[in-house]
Amino acid sequence: MTKAGIAEKANFDIIRYAQLWEDADVLVEALKGEAGRSFLSVCSAGDNVLALLLLDPKRVVACDLSQAQLHCLRIRIAAMKFLEWDDFRKLMESGRSPERRAIMTRVLSQCSPNMQDFWFARMDGIERHGLGGIGKFERYFRVFRRFVLPLIHSRGTVKDVFTDRAERLERAEFFERRWNTWRWRLATDLFFSRFVMGRLGRDPAFFNHAVGSLSEHVRGKVREAAVEQRPWFNPYMQWILLGRHSTALPLAWRKDSYETIRSRLDRIEIHHGPVDDTSLGRFDGFNLSDVFEYMDVPEFEASYGRLLSMANPRARLVYWNMMAPRRVPDAHAERVMTLDSLEDDLKRKDKAFFYSDLVVEEAI
Repeated sequence: MTKAGIAEKANFDIIRYAQLWEDADVLVEALKGEAGRSFLSVCSAGDNVLALLLLDPKRVVACDLSQAQLHCLRIRIAAMKFLEWDDFRKLMESGRSPERRAIMTRVLSQCSPNMQDFWFARMDGIERHGLGGIGKFERYFRVFRRFVLPLIHSRGTVKDVFTDRAERLERAEFFERRWNTWRWRLATDLFFSRFVMGRLGRDPAFFNHAVGSLSEHVRGKVREAAVEQRPWFNPYMQWILLGRHSTALPLAWRKDSYETIRSRLDRIEIHHGPVDDTSLGRFDGFNLSDVFEYMDVPEFEASYGRLLSMANPRARLVYWNMMAPRRVPDAHAERVMTLDSLEDDLKRKDKAFFYSDLVVEEAI
């Protein structure tokens, strides 16, 4: 993302995302390959930067225009160095915890004064909602869960979403009979409008290039996640509807990932600036989140070209679209091939259900 683009329109002084809302399992599968490669990643909350360490890379460069988002990665690195997994999960998860303030204070005792100032100012929110629950986007879902969801469904119905129904037919019957009510459709029209999400969840500038109805998009993606996949294994749906991860965790938070990630934390490099900064070097894989969503077409073409100039042969570019259609621009099409078969497979597996498209491209 270029400083001349979205940075002039959106506010980057707040924690917008306190956890990642793109599926790290899909990202890691898209970029899997031999050890010792170099990756460039949008930072956001840092979870997917950490997940890339599971690929045994030589280096992972994390970029963001927001120092607040970079602080989210820095505090995860400090916590993983200092804490065992049980305390790390208590720190990250939602809901009040009598131990969380003490755990966070212990971690911050190892940090710089700048980090201490940033996080002590947010300690009350961390104590109430967990380190993974204090962003603007997470607050948006708390408002939905507290004030809107009870008007749509009972607690029993919400809880029953996560009964593990192995058969697709069972999941489809549950969804149509108990979830897809007129109240659900009305509530999504209101709460998941561009106006409401732009002010309570994302920045309004993030919708400048969006196409289509956001509420219709959300309803379709929720149905896909509830019917075509198994909610029992979906940490994103669980956090939105329950306010916690009940039976599934994001990849970087899982116990079986923890020690591997912790042993490779020194391979992360943090860069405050745009992801298409050509001075960062050359890379074998790119986690670009949904940065192209926020660019107009000329800016997208220019940014994509800069990223291609940073790509080693056969480097992969992975990114998501929600409501702005973005794929390799015509000007660069001869230098890139789309991995259609891999894309189709990963789209079926993608548990983070906000996005309309997942793109996996490879530099020729």
